[in-house]
Amino acid sequence: MDYLKLSKEVSYALRHAPWEYELELDGEGWVDITQLLSSLHECKEWQELNEQDLHVMIEKSDKKRHEIACGKLRALYGHSIPQKVLKEPKAPPEILYHGTARRFIQAIKEKGLLPQNRQYVHLSVDTETALQVGKRRDDEPILLRICALEAWNTGVKFFLGNDKVWLADSIPSKYIRFK
Repeated sequence: MDYLKLSKEVSYALRHAPWEYELELDGEGWVDITQLLSSLHECKEWQELNEQDLHVMIEKSDKKRHEIACGKLRALYGHSIPQKVLKEPKAPPEILYHGTARRFIQAIKEKGLLPQNRQYVHLSVDTETALQVGKRRDDEPILLRICALEAWNTGVKFFLGNDKVWLADSIPSKYIRFK
């Protein structure tokens, strides 16, 4: 079983196109595992897939994209579907990071960090992860330092994505340090 490929398929289904898989996500992004498996079984490659395979997929993933609880599965972050996945606000660490392409710096200085076509702005707990994300759009990305706790203390909402990713609706530029 190619668990990386499975993770990407499940991510696409839950984060970007649940309607293509005829999945019903609840207000927190959960889908019933039997519904997900039934949908994936329609593809020849995933006909033998079972719930244990989904647990192994999550266990083997280094990015911790999904979670399972009470017979349901959800993607933890990265949604582009119109229905917003609701999360509980949580106080962030003092500093978070965001890697971005150089061509976006002026817009970020003017408008702050915005979710663009995603539901949330994605922030990283470490510089390595932030730079890895930034390299998707620029070979030499800019590392932004986010004064997260200061922003939180003035009303900016943060949400825990997983152990490496934090989410926010937006980050005003006054809380961003440009290196």
